[in-house]
Parts: sequence; structure tokens; C-alpha cells
Amino acid sequence: MQVEARGLTFEVAEGGPADGQPVLLLHGFPQDRREFDLLLPRLHAAGLRTYAMDQRGYSPGARPSGVRSYRIGEAVADVPAVLDALGLESAHLVGHDWGAQVAWAVAGRHPERVRTLTAVSVPHPRAMRLALRVRPSQRARLAYFPVFRSPAAERLLLGGGALGMRRMLGRIGPRADLYVKAMREPGRLTTALNWYRAFRSEDLADLGEITVPTTYVWSDRDGVVGLTAALRTADWVRGDYQLVAMRGVGHWVAEEAPRELADAVLARIGV
Repeated sequence: MQVEARGLTFEVAEGGPADGQPVLLLHGFPQDRREFDLLLPRLHAAGLRTYAMDQRGYSPGARPSGVRSYRIGEAVADVPAVLDALGLESAHLVGHDWGAQVAWAVAGRHPERVRTLTAVSVPHPRAMRLALRVRPSQRARLAYFPVFRSPAAERLLLGGGALGMRRMLGRIGPRADLYVKAMREPGRLTTALNWYRAFRSEDLADLGEITVPTTYVWSDRDGVVGLTAALRTADWVRGDYQLVAMRGVGHWVAEEAPRELADAVLARIGV
């Protein structure tokens, strides 16, 4: 369905029992709401109502012009506005990659709108800042960041039959085709990359402790986030907290290990 919020139109896939507890799912780059497709049947079977949302830059009706429109604060503000449009006072949040970054900030700045948080892959921003300061290996893991911010990023990712994007998504096999095809839509890759181009480290530097019940899911084959950031996330959660560490799983958790991720989400929600 289409949801109008903040003058934009977001694509949202809803499913599960109409009277179930609401779960809002926020995807990462270069995926979209379909990254949760393998997860949703378990959530629906548990009686949950899900809303998987294409975020700004991905929904055709939510692609404002200008890099500044993709500052993380704008994406954070989208979430309560979408909840309002859906008639929801609060929801369980599940976010991966950039979606996790947004979910952390929503939980920190709008805790009354968040029943529980399950953040996947990306840790609390303050834990990441610490890891970047003390671990050269963590800085090396984010070496792709300036590449994605560069004017050449579109060509590097989609050129040569989208070899760059296919290599990045190699662990999810044929499902990579879904996202390659979508990113060939005119303008979509640029607005998705604008999240990187707009981001400033100070945007989330003041994010404090998270008070809502929280699970952080980290995987040991994740090339983006190292162990230090994962472990130090506990320093920034005051609510009930669990770290779920997955072995042999890479960055694309929802598609590499959907059953295990569903278990973590259901355990956090308590159903």
C-alpha cells in the first residue's frame, strides 16, 4: 500500500493478522522492503502484523531532490510520521544496516513510539564511534564509505553488468537480482547513495542510552562491523538487552539466516 507522510508517499507492504501486534521493518542498502520476505511468514504465524517499508530514496514517491534530504535525521523523522499515518501509537522496530541506524535513533529520540527494538548488523552509533577510534580494523571495514559517497559510485556499482553490486551481495545468491533490477530504475541508485553522501558523524553523536527492550544481532562474518562495536553496544542500552551473535553468517542476515533472525525477533517481542 501507499502511505502519505511528511509530503512523501512511501511504499509499505502489510501482512499478518489485522489484530496482531504491529512490527515496522526498515531495510538497508542496497536492498528494499523485500529483504524481509523470508522472515515474514514466521512473524505472521506468530500472530504479528507487519509493515515492511521502502524508505526515502527507495519509494518512487519519496525521492526528494538534493543530498541534504537524505540526512539521517530526515529518515528518523519519517518513522513516527509513517506510524501516525498507519494509525499506530507505537510498534516493534526491526532494522537492518541503514534501517538499524534509523531504528536506533528512533528508539533513542522517540522511545514512546517503540515497543521493542531489534537492530541487525549495525550497532549503537556511539559504540561504532568508539570502535572507529580505537580499532584500525574497524576503520578498514568502512573503507567503502568514501567510495559510495563519490560521484563514481553509480558507475562502480552498476557498470559491467552490475558486477560491483553483485559481488557485494554475493552471499545471498540469486536474490541479488531483485536489487540489481530495482537499482536500474532511473534515479533510484543515486537517491539510495545519497544516504552515504549526506551522512555526517555528528548527526548521531548525541544519541544517548536506549531505554526500550533491545536485541542487537551481530554476525561473525560481517565485513562491516567488528567485535568491539558489537560488544560495546551493551554500554548504550539501559533497557532489557540481549546480544545475539550468529556464527558463519555475513552482513545480509535476513536473507542468509532468516529462521535464526525470526527467532531473535520473536524472542524480543515475547510471542
